[in-house]
Amino acid sequence: MHAVSVSGLKHNPADALRQARSSPVVVLNRDHPDAVLIGLEQGGVLQAPGVRAALATALFRDGELSLARAARVAEMDVASFIAHLGRLGIPAIRLTAAESNADLDTLEQWLQSSSPTPAH
Repeated sequence: MHAVSVSGLKHNPADALRQARSSPVVVLNRDHPDAVLIGLEQGGVLQAPGVRAALATALFRDGELSLARAARVAEMDVASFIAHLGRLGIPAIRLTAAESNADLDTLEQWLQSSSPTPAH
């Protein structure tokens, strides 16, 4: 097990991440354990069935990853990831009511402008 101070983590995060690949790293805040960094490659955690999809889903649901990045983490194409989210009842697109109304207005304007004009 390794230890790093908060300031050490701030100044050299790559070193803490490198250490976490082999064993847990305890982050100390004024000599008090505050967090633990654990490399996900340890023990093949990411290779276990469903782990990548679950991780990507949670990160997307919480707004930490975009749809495309979450799909890459899950090792799925975007369409498959959207279907995966749908099975879980998680919306792939999140819009406010105002954004939805604005999109509908834009669509309606486009439909009106693209419809053929009647011949006289």
